Amino acid sequence: MTKDVVEDRVDMPAGGWGSAKATVSILAQEHATVAGTKAIMRQNKHDGFMCVSCSWAKPAHSHSIEACENGIKATAWELTSKRTTPEFFARHTVSELLEWSDLQLEDQGRLTEPLKWDAAADRYVPVAWHDAFLDIGARLKQLEPKSVVFYTSGRASLEASYLYQLFARLYGTNNLPDSSNMCHESTSVALPKTIGVGVGTADLSDFEQTDCIFFFGQNVGTNSPRMLHHLQDARKRAVPIITFNPLRERGLVAFTNPLSVAQMVTGSETQISTQYHQVKVGGDIAAVTGICKALLSAADVARVVDMDFITEHTAGFDEFCAYVHGQSWEIIEKESGLARSALEMAAHEYAKARRVIVIYGMGLTQHRRGVEAVQMLSNLLLLRGNIGKPGAGICPVRGHSNVQGQRTVGITEKPELAPLDAMAERYRFSPPREKGLNTVETCRGVLDRSVHAFIGLGGNFIRAVPETALLEDAWQHLDLTVQIATKLNRSHLVHGKTAYLLPCLGRTELDMQRGRPQSVSTEDSTGFMHPSLGMAEPASRFLLSEPAIVAGMAKATLPASPAVDWDKWVGDYASIRAEIAAVLPEIFHDFNQRRRVPGGFRRPLAAVQRKWKTPNGKANFIAPQSLVEDPDAPERSPDVLRLMTLRSDDQFNTTIYSLDDRFRGVKGTRRVLFLNPADMRRFGVHEGQRVTAVTAVADGVSRTVPGLRVMSYNIPEGCAAGYYPECNPLIPLWHHAQGSFVPAAKSIPIRLLK
Repeated sequence: MTKDVVEDRVDMPAGGWGSAKATVSILAQEHATVAGTKAIMRQNKHDGFMCVSCSWAKPAHSHSIEACENGIKATAWELTSKRTTPEFFARHTVSELLEWSDLQLEDQGRLTEPLKWDAAADRYVPVAWHDAFLDIGARLKQLEPKSVVFYTSGRASLEASYLYQLFARLYGTNNLPDSSNMCHESTSVALPKTIGVGVGTADLSDFEQTDCIFFFGQNVGTNSPRMLHHLQDARKRAVPIITFNPLRERGLVAFTNPLSVAQMVTGSETQISTQYHQVKVGGDIAAVTGICKALLSAADVARVVDMDFITEHTAGFDEFCAYVHGQSWEIIEKESGLARSALEMAAHEYAKARRVIVIYGMGLTQHRRGVEAVQMLSNLLLLRGNIGKPGAGICPVRGHSNVQGQRTVGITEKPELAPLDAMAERYRFSPPREKGLNTVETCRGVLDRSVHAFIGLGGNFIRAVPETALLEDAWQHLDLTVQIATKLNRSHLVHGKTAYLLPCLGRTELDMQRGRPQSVSTEDSTGFMHPSLGMAEPASRFLLSEPAIVAGMAKATLPASPAVDWDKWVGDYASIRAEIAAVLPEIFHDFNQRRRVPGGFRRPLAAVQRKWKTPNGKANFIAPQSLVEDPDAPERSPDVLRLMTLRSDDQFNTTIYSLDDRFRGVKGTRRVLFLNPADMRRFGVHEGQRVTAVTAVADGVSRTVPGLRVMSYNIPEGCAAGYYPECNPLIPLWHHAQGSFVPAAKSIPIRLLK
């Protein structure tokens, strides 16, 4: 491992030679230079495979390379020549591997054979697929379905996700939590109440027509770098980009396009943000309230506000106006951390533009009032009719590659959102109708021992969730854990009494069924469905596809039914798509034909046509309860900081590619705490000093993360930042967004111990 040091920060644009060097380095590191280079040329293209990292939109007419630095890292990570074989597990006990870092575990390479934990030896040992399925099925038959959780990460295809949710419901449970519960569930709860859809309304064509873009809590440079091409095009048209983010992230400041010979040769760069407002952590509701107050207080308010749209299409405007006018500039400035003049400047740009897109990420959703923060963005857009207008709309940027799509085909714990009636008729069974467990409720069930089994379709659940210490202790009491994965991670080592590790094909790999290559499908952040065809040789001849693994478990668990043909579906994925089309015809009619169109096809979104599928048939203004983001924590105390978790540039979700973060000047460590220099002086700590972060809530549970190196950084006073998932142990399980249960990882009250 690299020495634990912190380097001086490098003031560089996103992209450029730094990105080029990083991509060459990761291909060499994974011994995948040839295979990776071939794959990159087909990544995110219609005749290729959809990226396994972010879910940003895929254009119909792609660039010569339609892959970003992080997407290439994800591809190289999957195409690695390194292997984690049974011989590896013969050399290492599970207890020993628990001491390894996340990077060390995944860096061992691809899993090659199905494995079962041997309690006597404390090792994973090989097991035949047939035997694994039979044992898993026998154990599931002995359990109450309500005590079993079927978790899904965001990488599973539409086809695999559909089979998975059908398996769970045929088994008898709606316990289908997924990674949406940890990130954009706040969006899924907020937007149906305001505009009648649970996803964004803006697509790539809107980026070509927009007059202005607002950014809130989304780091495009590391989380969705391909979007930078569209932002660069917008800036060439002199479109202003107004950014609200606690840290000055490089991708939101400047971009050098690696595909531009001129920019690469000359070292020139495109300024991305024309205004950059470093809002206080948890200050977004107050900031947007300030913008709305400036708009509604304008002397020419009749010109600034689209009253024709508001009168015809909305409800709640008068009450919203009363709320905004009732907030003083003093409290707005205090809670947002921004001056009135800054918010008025942002409002001025908004008022000038005819078409505005608002982009946001988990910087908004992962707060105690994350639902209300999203609704405030909707309020802002409704003021000038910027929903259902070309060049305008709301744009939540989803993280994982198909996290939105798996919800579309039924992965949800909320029965009202799943096509239960259609499935009941088609598959001749009575689906469970009671609400299932979300992620937070799953964790509660593990802690109180009402959850007895956990099946994970991808992901690194135990590393991603809050309350890490308590959950790891409780996890060992589960009767059964099954993990479907491509690489080893910590969730495979913190296991139940019986544990299986089932290796699957990656999306980059050729999936042959009955002698024919199979393609799958994904949905991107803008609601477009795309085909995905793997091309690389599988990492091992023992790997099965995700649909095959799901079907294998289902056949071993469920009674046979003439209406449910698992073998047919696994043998031909087109038959799965036919099932999806039959059960969800409004979205997926003629699925197999329509997916052949370059650029994919879009799900119908009523709000784009200004049809509001809300109870009152209107788009609704909804005022927040308060400007105070976190009502539960002693944030007014001078010794309490607001901690936000973030990712490095060498990371995707819980996958760590290296211990470096070149945009923030960090080298060889992730145990870093970023502080404002004034706060460092106030707390009496110096650069490089090690401190312990302690959660500042009095609920009887001790939560600490020791050994964090202090690093001075340009972040608002009273705020701090640290890496995810290393800081997850500081998040109480109850510290989640009201209404959506999303862990409030972007505003954790902490104290420092030297």
